Amino acid sequence: MGNDRIIIKGNKEGLNAIINIDKFGNFEEMLDALIEKLSKGKKFYKGSTLCITTKLSSLTEKDVESLKVVLFEEIGIKDIVFEDKDIKDKESESKIFNGVYEGRTKFIRKTVRGGQCVDFQGNIVIVGDVNSGAEVYAGGNIIVLGSIKGNVYAGVGGNRKAIIAAFALQPEILKIGDIITISPDDFEKPKYPEVAKVKDDAIIVEPYLTNKYIY
Repeated sequence: MGNDRIIIKGNKEGLNAIINIDKFGNFEEMLDALIEKLSKGKKFYKGSTLCITTKLSSLTEKDVESLKVVLFEEIGIKDIVFEDKDIKDKESESKIFNGVYEGRTKFIRKTVRGGQCVDFQGNIVIVGDVNSGAEVYAGGNIIVLGSIKGNVYAGVGGNRKAIIAAFALQPEILKIGDIITISPDDFEKPKYPEVAKVKDDAIIVEPYLTNKYIY
């Protein structure tokens, strides 16, 4: 999917842009896509430190300088750090989170607003909403005691057993493992909690019933 070519995440140091440079025809195409993606949250990103994670062997010194100039001038990024994606992937191969029903869980007791990003390797429980334009990434499950209207990615790293549940499930983009779906604009919003999971290589959404065990 085109949405997987560039992923923007937030961390304690600032921002991380993960770029799959092999999915672009050339450097200029990648740069245009990166600027377009960052421009949507320009007011949040201005003054931030940006870490670019990509295959550095595919970039020339001229490409790196062009990246810096454009990001400094057009987005207002304060500083740029480069990280080799090939090395990072090899280091993290043995660190993929597989615990879905138990293990590390991050509790967030507030609404995740548009432009904000939450990223955690374990499960995430949000006591609040995920607003339009917000992004949530979890290695395990995502449980929202509120409404989901933003982008949610569970089972990051390829875990198809993860689930996404919410009182109101109305995401812009929903992804579990390597399976992704986009909500239609004109669907009727149910008035009951729902859970999304992968079945037969597709994401299905079912009502969440208190007397039903989700597996």
